[in-house]
Amino acid sequence: MADPSATYTPLSDEKSPARSHNNDENVVSNETDGHELLTSEKIEQLISSSPKLQELPWNDAMLSWQRTAFHFQPEKNWMNDPNGPLFYNRWYHFFYQYNPNAAVWATDIAWGHAVSKDLINWFHLPLAMVPDQWYDQNGVWSGSATIIQDGKIIMLYTGITDKTVQVQNLAYPEDCDDPLLLKWLKYSGNPVIVPPLGVGSTDFRDPSTAWLTSEGKWRITIGAQVDKNGRALVYDTEDFISYDLQEGMLHGVDGTGMWECVDFYPVSKTSDKGLDTSANGPEVKHVLKISPFDYQHDYYAIGSYDEKKAAWYPDNQDIDAVMGLRYDYGKFYASKVFYDQNKERRVLWGWIGETDSQAADIKKGWASLQSIPRTVLLDSKTGTNLLQWPVEEVESLRLKSYDFEKIEVKPGSVVPLDIGAAEQLDIIAEFEFDKRELENTAANEEFSCETSKGAAHGNALGPFGLLVLADESLAEQTPVYFYVIKGQNGTLKTFFCTDQQRSSLANDDNKQIYGNSVPVLEGEKFSLRILVDHSIIESFAQGGRTCITSRVYPTRAINGAAKLLLFNNATEASVRASLKIWQMDSASILPYPNMQ
Repeated sequence: MADPSATYTPLSDEKSPARSHNNDENVVSNETDGHELLTSEKIEQLISSSPKLQELPWNDAMLSWQRTAFHFQPEKNWMNDPNGPLFYNRWYHFFYQYNPNAAVWATDIAWGHAVSKDLINWFHLPLAMVPDQWYDQNGVWSGSATIIQDGKIIMLYTGITDKTVQVQNLAYPEDCDDPLLLKWLKYSGNPVIVPPLGVGSTDFRDPSTAWLTSEGKWRITIGAQVDKNGRALVYDTEDFISYDLQEGMLHGVDGTGMWECVDFYPVSKTSDKGLDTSANGPEVKHVLKISPFDYQHDYYAIGSYDEKKAAWYPDNQDIDAVMGLRYDYGKFYASKVFYDQNKERRVLWGWIGETDSQAADIKKGWASLQSIPRTVLLDSKTGTNLLQWPVEEVESLRLKSYDFEKIEVKPGSVVPLDIGAAEQLDIIAEFEFDKRELENTAANEEFSCETSKGAAHGNALGPFGLLVLADESLAEQTPVYFYVIKGQNGTLKTFFCTDQQRSSLANDDNKQIYGNSVPVLEGEKFSLRILVDHSIIESFAQGGRTCITSRVYPTRAINGAAKLLLFNNATEASVRASLKIWQMDSASILPYPNMQ
């Protein structure tokens, strides 16, 4: 959920706490003064008075092309955080933060609602909840769903009151037998939780899915900050109406600011199946995920949960909260997981914001989308990280396939792949070095994806990978690649990166180099999977140990002109590449039939 006094924009400086959606301050700013809220009327006034809207670097064809084909997004307007996903009565339900009146963030945030049989093809439904009560007058903000013992659904969400106080509210379906869950009722006694002593009125939000304790009580965690210190508070309840704040906290890290969208869930140490949120025991580890407002990324760590103390402890103190691992090293925030009892898996959604100008969003009439849903498992080979992978249902969109076996890519070369238009793709690729070349090569250096000069600059063993959404001249291209360092003792350290510096010839988008190290174990090839869908590229290295999501806005590599190429900018070593590539169909994302 967003603090209403904040704004949503991609950060050019990762240390900046600004959360705004605007890269062009001369167009429309979502910046607010104190807790003054930006209304739809103010937005319209700003739009009508902005000469910059007539000077966009995009034409209508480009703006239309940017809309994705198989990622979920509303028909129009602004979307952000995923809320309360669940499987119920044979339908997947997805709720999300939605501005029904404009393609920018504002104060009239409601809950959008869609349903699906397969997490890929969706029906839009009427809004589930709108800000119409004193306790949510300034927005129906983020929350979570819990299916309780009798099969009924409890929805807890944050509301912003008429006095700009963040409170937690209870809602539930009017008719649980309705498979579409169309009508939602707000509890007459809302709010059910108010900020506790010591927590600021605007520093208390985003209740988690509940889990059962051994005593039969339900337990939730809520994000907060106390004196700039990030906290995950814990409450117990028996009826979801009365709540007891537990002593201490689930976890906290000093100096990390406001913790938004806290997720807490179990993962199995021995099974490749997901676990119900209440699962616990010796074969279970627990994941704590936070979305720290000041950092604008989703961090997670794996650890142990002490039910009696209502506390969680990281396995590794060096991998904790904002010192921890990230779900995704690109554009990905405010994510939400849920347990899918239909297929015994845990599924992750992430909000993918725009990185173009707000003026472009207003012109095209929509902003933001959701990641492809991902399964989440503990990596049994390392025990220290999660594996994220696109849900299997996305494979139903695969059309014509292309196979390439052991293509040699020499140092400093580019190899085009003849697959036709390359704007909707599912790519699986493996790379390997010649062992003799590897033994005779030294590549010891300090490296970071984000501080490097990008894919055009190499060492002995990299970078190598794929040029995605490239035009014929390569003036536009997005390299997705591995960069390998060989230490003096012969060990390899591998980085996985995406370079957006040449993703577009337009000057109004936020071009960064994303990435991080990725474990490549002995005997493993360098492997990746990439989903390409017009203006979004989702990349998964080594089975999903490291993930990167990028928003790109080509001006030339569109409408059938997008190409896919192998590249190797290493100075010494050749690589061999084997690929399986599918053209992808479009998903069906439509209004539910006969629904007003």
